[in-house]
Amino acid sequence: MKKYKIIALSAWMVAGLASCELTEKPTSFYEKDTYFDSPAKAQMAVTGAYDCLSTTSHYGQFEMAMPSSDDTYYIQGTGTDNTRRDISHYMVNATNTWIASLWDLKYQGIDRANFAIAGIEDMPGYESDARLQELVAQARFLRAFLAFDLIKYWGDVPFKTTYSNGYGDAFQPRVSRELIYDEIISDLDFAKEKLQKASASLSPETPNQGAAHALLMRVYLQRAGYSLQQDGKLALPDDAGRMEYFNAVISEWTSFQAKGYHGFYDGGYKELFVGYSAGILNSKESLWEIAFNPIGDSYTDNAGTWATWNGPAVDAPVGTTAAMGRANAFFRVVPAWDAFFEPQDSRRTVMVCTYQYKWVNNAHQLTPNANLADWYPGKWRREWMPLGFVNPNNTGVNYCPLRYADVVLMAAEAYNETGNTPEAWNLLNRVRARAEATPITDANYSSLMKAPQVYDLPYIQDGDDAGKFRTALYWERGFELAFEGQRKYDLLRWGILGDALKLFQDNMNKSLKGKYVAGEKFIKGKHELFPIPLGELQSNPALNNRNNPGYE
Repeated sequence: MKKYKIIALSAWMVAGLASCELTEKPTSFYEKDTYFDSPAKAQMAVTGAYDCLSTTSHYGQFEMAMPSSDDTYYIQGTGTDNTRRDISHYMVNATNTWIASLWDLKYQGIDRANFAIAGIEDMPGYESDARLQELVAQARFLRAFLAFDLIKYWGDVPFKTTYSNGYGDAFQPRVSRELIYDEIISDLDFAKEKLQKASASLSPETPNQGAAHALLMRVYLQRAGYSLQQDGKLALPDDAGRMEYFNAVISEWTSFQAKGYHGFYDGGYKELFVGYSAGILNSKESLWEIAFNPIGDSYTDNAGTWATWNGPAVDAPVGTTAAMGRANAFFRVVPAWDAFFEPQDSRRTVMVCTYQYKWVNNAHQLTPNANLADWYPGKWRREWMPLGFVNPNNTGVNYCPLRYADVVLMAAEAYNETGNTPEAWNLLNRVRARAEATPITDANYSSLMKAPQVYDLPYIQDGDDAGKFRTALYWERGFELAFEGQRKYDLLRWGILGDALKLFQDNMNKSLKGKYVAGEKFIKGKHELFPIPLGELQSNPALNNRNNPGYE
């Protein structure tokens, strides 16, 4: 079962990067030069960086909106709200309050990591103390993870690897994402050697060496793909650069395999996700999980909304706290995916949930939904959690941003792009085998990867073996990884995000008319990035009041 980090910090020493917070010290402030006097204090500093992720307004809830809409899911309701709907439906602007909160939290987490890294490295005996070095590796992993979010969401942004210890330090100009990528890679190269090796006894709530290798693979793949530049154009690295990045993915995969331990969860695909909702830690397939441990009488501190925001709807129980809690179910699955799976594929009924729970006669009753607009993402569910609740909305369900199946598919992609398509097929079919799906071969490719089984993809040419693999990978990453935060950024780096949104909207069931609107709202050359928050533009003169393309 879950072994939570101790997140509550009775006396946190760091103010966030938001400029208004740097004008005076909080009452519980510690001076950096005198704080780091014991390993316990070092641990507390690193825990402060984790704490920035484990909040409802970061990875507990707000972050869920950022990778939607893609071609697998969207948020219910298209009326502007200046929060989640505007993000999901490509109606976002620079005043969006969730965008502002996420910007602040990511910088706060990076600043806390900077504080911890510098302080621990200055401690006596650091160079010979493996535990202190491992704490720095954790902080550098977290800094890399958050910096990668900054690049994906905003492109070229202010960035530094030193702690902001004064008002002026908060105001930084944009830094080229290529320089930020170099810093991320440096951090993860350190982490992959100094973090602990994965084992059954190491909680996945602590990143391990395998997680660092996996995040490096993701970073290299994103860097090898398309990205929106400040001139409003999508650009690719040159061919030599792309091959360098793809080969780096293969190198990390080779090292990842050599370190052993990680693999597919022994219990099968459905039980993997049942376990996430049930709070069962799984260090074999989970490379790293962001931990949520609601505390306090209101069950709000360090809480998430996994399984309530993004699972099937559950009516609020009346007069009891012994039943399932409520699930508001703000997200909706694109229902076409239900028909794309082979009947025996174990992922189909996990991805697409066609029912909800109604409160009838003082009990929850499973109720099928005939309305396609009320089909839900099904990977996290109240029904898979222990009965009883403190807060009807919040949960302690962890979020896993890095798991083994994703690593296998990333390696497969790199092999294909470097000319070893047979090995790419071998790896992709391992993922399909775990799901009991038919392995793809030359003989069955057309029946499995073309209409009417799935949509024909006019934006991926499959006239050769490499193109056939790209088509299969498009579908396989959707089958395997939908709603887990990667899909939108797969489509973006492949240069087909707008095309995919339009294809699915053009083919949507008429009942989704006016509900799934991503294909008509998405603007190429704008919506590949989010706007820098207006408050940041106004307070940071180094940004020259210049927003990302399309938001000026």
